[in-house]
Amino acid sequence: MSGSTNVAPMQTEEQSRRERIGVSVSATNVQTLLRTIDEAEAAGVTQLWMTQNPTSLDSLTVFAAAFARTQRVRLGTSIVPTYPRHPLALAQQAATVNTLGPGRLRLGVGTSHRPSIERTYGLPMVRPLAHLREYVKVLRAALWAGEVDHQGQFFTARATLNQTPGLPILIAALGQEAYRLAGEVSDGAISWNSPPAYLRDVALPALSAGATAAGRQTPPLVAHIWVALGDDKAAVATTAKQTLAGYARLPFYANMFAAAGYPVEDGAVSDALVEQLVVQGAEDTVIQRLTKLLDSGLNELLLSIIPLGDVAAARTRLFQLIGQL
Repeated sequence: MSGSTNVAPMQTEEQSRRERIGVSVSATNVQTLLRTIDEAEAAGVTQLWMTQNPTSLDSLTVFAAAFARTQRVRLGTSIVPTYPRHPLALAQQAATVNTLGPGRLRLGVGTSHRPSIERTYGLPMVRPLAHLREYVKVLRAALWAGEVDHQGQFFTARATLNQTPGLPILIAALGQEAYRLAGEVSDGAISWNSPPAYLRDVALPALSAGATAAGRQTPPLVAHIWVALGDDKAAVATTAKQTLAGYARLPFYANMFAAAGYPVEDGAVSDALVEQLVVQGAEDTVIQRLTKLLDSGLNELLLSIIPLGDVAAARTRLFQLIGQL
């Protein structure tokens, strides 16, 4: 159950680079989102990701519809929050969706954040990493072995499933201990808003250490990167700071930013942090920087758009750029 199960076979360097870059998509309307997924596949994008929160569309339900109308594009959740869903219920849903697009689904899960879990759902967020470890243990048994007999601190799960799809299970990670956990139990770690230097110096060593301790191959790191196609640095900085302000007010992110050397206070994001998190410039400049990130040891990139002007147009430009690699 190594991380290599996540990555499609590649024959050339050009294919390798395109296969290693995915794009995050979102919309408030289902039909708009499905058309966006169609557009990405037609442009040649090989991997799309969808984030889920309490008010967004349900990612796996959208993926079920998308698999019925696409042929090749892989779809991944980045992430499904663990606290609101019993792992057996999520395993059942994911296994069902996988039958509609065999081999094209990657299941990313994570604990989310205390304001979302406790205030929105009224669920106590206690020992989140221990909760996530146990959650993945149940998911792994259900999706890979087809049989679960578990009585733990957080979950009771006893069932025999009809399907064992062996879905790649990735987990969201911010801090060093989360990356160690990902190395121990997952098929990949998904970062979010983390400076590349932090990923290289903290995340990758911790991911490798966790895998070594568990006697398994190091799974891939899917590194989240913001992209702005344009040279107006002032406009990019303004938009990026507005986008990142909400994250900076969350304790998990604030702690990670501080550990990376970019402390924030009251959501105030510095120009230096924006420079680290956002790849910006004309198409050629963006491709050069993305290639440099891949060459630096990051296994995959997960791109989110900082739109300058029309959001749909910016998304189309990014799809075309990645699809032509």
